[in-house]
Amino acid sequence: MSVTPPLEDRTDFENADKGFVGTTSEETITDDRGRVVWDFGAYAFLDAPCPETADRSLWRQCGLTARHGLFQVAEGIYQVRGFDLSNVTFIEGERGVIVIDPLLSVECAAAAIGLYRKHRGDRRVTAVVYSHSHADHFGGVRGVVPEGADVPIIAPAGFLEHAVTENVYAGTAMNRRSIFMYGAELPKGPAGQIGAGLGQTTSTGTISLIEPTSSITATGQEEVIDGVRIVFQLTPGTEAPAEMNFALPDRRALCMAENATHNLHNVLTLRGAQVRDARVWARYLTEAIELFAAGSDVLFASHHWPTWGTRELTEFLSQQRDLYAYLHDQTLRLLNRGHTGTEIAEMIELPPALERVWHARGYYGSVSHNVKAIYQRYMGWFDGNPAHLWELPPEESARRHVELMGGPQTVLAKAEESFAAGEWRWAAQILNYVVFADPSDTAARELLAKVYDRLGQGSENGTWRNFYLQGAAELRGNKPKNTLDSTSPDVVRALSVEQVFDSLAIRVDGPRAWDTRLSIDWNLTDLKDEVRIGLANGVLTQSRAHDGTPADLTVTLTKPQLLRWLATGDLDGVHTEGDRRALSTLMGLLDEGHRDFDIVTP
Repeated sequence: MSVTPPLEDRTDFENADKGFVGTTSEETITDDRGRVVWDFGAYAFLDAPCPETADRSLWRQCGLTARHGLFQVAEGIYQVRGFDLSNVTFIEGERGVIVIDPLLSVECAAAAIGLYRKHRGDRRVTAVVYSHSHADHFGGVRGVVPEGADVPIIAPAGFLEHAVTENVYAGTAMNRRSIFMYGAELPKGPAGQIGAGLGQTTSTGTISLIEPTSSITATGQEEVIDGVRIVFQLTPGTEAPAEMNFALPDRRALCMAENATHNLHNVLTLRGAQVRDARVWARYLTEAIELFAAGSDVLFASHHWPTWGTRELTEFLSQQRDLYAYLHDQTLRLLNRGHTGTEIAEMIELPPALERVWHARGYYGSVSHNVKAIYQRYMGWFDGNPAHLWELPPEESARRHVELMGGPQTVLAKAEESFAAGEWRWAAQILNYVVFADPSDTAARELLAKVYDRLGQGSENGTWRNFYLQGAAELRGNKPKNTLDSTSPDVVRALSVEQVFDSLAIRVDGPRAWDTRLSIDWNLTDLKDEVRIGLANGVLTQSRAHDGTPADLTVTLTKPQLLRWLATGDLDGVHTEGDRRALSTLMGLLDEGHRDFDIVTP
């Protein structure tokens, strides 16, 4: 039986408010066109008691994450929280301030450092540290680093590769699903979007990127930055493919990046990503305890609020470690007994000692979808049942299911009965068949939307709530536009030449390109690099060694000219030899993708 933490425990509220210095008097953060990218007042309703349209535990969590302002963490360490999905941390050094994780967007980061300087003086930025490769921890960097400034940028090994590939290779699909995950386009209110568990939502400003100038390559690596001694711990494969924790031993402070926050995190995010390794995640938390806990008086992270006290932070890390280890080990135990991921997700309950602590609750990740992710990491999508090996695609399967069940009116009647009985999971499953069989069936769409409303408003998990409610909105015709663009000019500039051509290969419309053969040599004079790309059998390949056969076209240019051509088709100042039609042929075979594809309808 599930155990709920005691609501009378106010420790999180005390810690979330501790060290408060001040906040902004502005109601919103806007971009240079006057468009609102962050609204401080949107969540004022969370000060009221929890209504029937929200889970009480999630309401509590969102009330905590909605707090905004400048907070002192320790001597010379400050955080601005509630100015974006993530936190930005300011560490004061001898000559200025070191910025840790400058939020998702430029506008929010600029507002955050403005608040810091209002209370702490106009200190210049002497370094920036990216704790990991997710955009909400680097995207605002140009809001804190002036154009042309010579500021060291420090990141974990592998940061740039993972930061740009995640945002470019599958960026269109991830951005679309992020709208559902964070509910950024949903109305804010007791019946709508109340938060995302990890933070309120994603800001909608400008995403930037300045490439790191140096990398952390080993655990135990020590750097003195602006007079501040920092000891790093690399944690690849945890919450991000490239991530690191670090300690400030002279200030007895520990930063856990996004590896230990006040919720169960995602082993696989609902927006899509590579499956994370719960086993190594737990091991790195053990290592962090061994390396840093005894020497720390405060633990802070890039989301949520700090934990003070050596005993308290050690217990916090131990419980977070046990959380991921338990899910990993029990999933493996049960899959080795023949259970599938879906079955295991219904079987696993956390130990009561973990159920009773607020920071182990599934506000962002969940036991259910994390268990399925662990199963996926080891076993893949196939559960071993041959009936699932070659199933019909969703629309055809839906039509046949509805026919088999007696037609749409019969299914709707059964769904109404299930809805009235509170059997919302089953109602959603059978109504989804009707909608996919006939998307124009307005009665089915509205009833499924009502089911999603109930499932969302009853969920303790913020991202589940947002997915359900955004799905209901789409069913009712309120389809959100994808306003987030993670392929910003900065991100594109950071692509290596190999990644540039990889991003082209992903866009080739294979069937249309089956019978096309071409080759192009690219001579990049600024990089002293030569690459041949070839198209055959619907596949774009690249090579730096070939048999000497002349290419259809040779293009001599710089990397900036290559990126300009990709963005605009402009070849001014570019030298070419051969058949220029090879370029137009290639561009004509590229698929632009679909930023606003449907999710809950065919």
